Amino acid sequence: MRGESLTAALVAALRARATEAEEPICEDTWARWLCGEEGQVMADRMLSVFPPAELWIALRTAYIDRFLHRRIREGIDQVVLLGAGLDTRAVRLASPGVRFFEVDHPDTQEAKLAKLQALGDYPVTAAQYVSCNFETEGPVQRLFDCGLVESRPTVVIWEGVVPYLQREAVVETLTSLSGNLHGESMVMFDIVNKALVAGDSGLEADRELVEMVDEVGEPFRLGINDPIPLMVESGFRHVRTFSFDEICLELTGTYERARSFRFQSFVLASRARSLSF
Repeated sequence: MRGESLTAALVAALRARATEAEEPICEDTWARWLCGEEGQVMADRMLSVFPPAELWIALRTAYIDRFLHRRIREGIDQVVLLGAGLDTRAVRLASPGVRFFEVDHPDTQEAKLAKLQALGDYPVTAAQYVSCNFETEGPVQRLFDCGLVESRPTVVIWEGVVPYLQREAVVETLTSLSGNLHGESMVMFDIVNKALVAGDSGLEADRELVEMVDEVGEPFRLGINDPIPLMVESGFRHVRTFSFDEICLELTGTYERARSFRFQSFVLASRARSLSF
């Protein structure tokens, strides 16, 4: 059985620590209960290798949360969490009339649901769980089968997944999203650049980070410096990119080159909706 992703447990542990910080910029009170002891051990190691890791995950969480809050206020009522891992946004960002769809490998999803049910007071039914073996099934058809309405715009969040995939798999998924969802749907995902994936950014912390994810069996596979060619190939016509340095400055008012956040970015894309907002 594939079971739970170790990097998902790591991210949950870092999200828990960020939530418990003296001045938190993100909030996920469920993360501490989901990450498990293994996730906490991995977080300790990650922070020893890359000290800004907690802030990095806090920024990622907070920025996506804020983006979703804004889209929900505008009237978006379908949110897809693609490769959901230990995400809890279906509960944390719940809003009347808004449906959250969590898509993940069936084994990974089964492991998560077992954890959630063990908590007792977690509202498991807040999300529609869509199991999908990405090697043999297309996630969009599975979403339609589980009730996603094709005629309504959807926001797709693909957090912490793309760097671990082959380029062909990313193109296939993005092409399916652009070609089958409502044209004004939006897709947001994070990327890391080629230097970080190759371990030749010139920073020892980056090299150690690459070695760490290699060791847990979930290595970085895809570095992207410029997402435009990838997005055009996949059928998108409106694309914006935001660096983590930009996001950190916006959310914390600080910039430190030593954090090396310049190696990570968010991509926001739509086939038909203008993103000039």
